[in-house]
Amino acid sequence: MTKIVYRIVKHEDGWAYKARGTFSETFPTHDAALAAAKRAAGEQRVPGETVGIQYETVDGVWHEEVDPGTDRPQTEIEDD
Repeated sequence: MTKIVYRIVKHEDGWAYKARGTFSETFPTHDAALAAAKRAAGEQRVPGETVGIQYETVDGVWHEEVDPGTDRPQTEIEDD
């Protein structure tokens, strides 16, 4: 299972969270950044819809699969 870590960091003139090398928007306070990280982490754990997907591999073969939408990542918040 994939794990996404949301780290609260100082950023520009305020605070942000950073996940997978990407910064969120900048928030004016640490608490605002922490609340946003908690929301984002929670949204990542919500299951999606069951959908059919199609994709082509590098060898030119097309595949069809059903994605049940339940393979959600584990999330964690780090706040030093």
